[in-house]
Amino acid sequence: MRPVHLFCAVSLLAFLPASMAGADTKAQPARISAAEIVAKNIAARGGASAWHALQTLEMKGKMEAGGNQRAGVPIPGETKVAMNAMPTRPKDQVQLPFLMDLKRGHKQRVEIEFKGQTAVQVYDGSNGWKLRPFLNRREVEKFSPEELRAASADSDIDGYLLDYSAKGSKVELDGTEEVDGRKAYKLKVTDRNANTRHVWVDAETFLEAKIEGSPRRLDGRYHPVATYFHDYRTVNGLVMPYQLETRVEGVRDTEKITIESIVANPKLDDSRFAMPR
Repeated sequence: MRPVHLFCAVSLLAFLPASMAGADTKAQPARISAAEIVAKNIAARGGASAWHALQTLEMKGKMEAGGNQRAGVPIPGETKVAMNAMPTRPKDQVQLPFLMDLKRGHKQRVEIEFKGQTAVQVYDGSNGWKLRPFLNRREVEKFSPEELRAASADSDIDGYLLDYSAKGSKVELDGTEEVDGRKAYKLKVTDRNANTRHVWVDAETFLEAKIEGSPRRLDGRYHPVATYFHDYRTVNGLVMPYQLETRVEGVRDTEKITIESIVANPKLDDSRFAMPR
């Protein structure tokens, strides 16, 4: 799933660089093509047929936020949308309950609870809207052009790699790197609109280990952003991560999402993604 992002209470220790190069003497992964890596990834995630049968997805859990006053960091996919609903990270660390609904056609709805209020951000595949009571903005607002571009560039419900060719994308092998001490294949995914994104696939499990996000502007310059995926579990034959961690290069704090429940193919009417009149 994208793989779902989209996601606060504990300060995390500084992390080692995700990519280690050069002096590593461990055995390198076997030579393999980008197409073979994608095929193994799809098989590891449960197979194309199982993903094609998935039409809707509902996730509930908690996202960590807080510890300072800097703006929340968007996570690729669902989390990026979710964190944009918040004005700033709370000064004190908290865990914010969230609900995320996904439906084919690029539809996504995220709700986040904070101090008795619910922020909502929705994309229906073409248009987006948000409600941000945390900023005392209690009227529905349309997405900005930048938000629309970001939402349209995100993957659909089944991620960047499944059916990439049919979606008009191109996938190339861009070498190997280490992600949290494990070998990973670095894939460059270019969509039909020439948007590019890197996806790191674990060389042993062939599950996504890391996905590149949109750079975040902090301190007057842009910092690279990536989301890391952990705690994979099987849901209705689909293998999905239950923990996602977004890291910003040069920033100690990270954003963690812990998914507590996933429901495959819940009934989600299109009206759930429609802008209120």
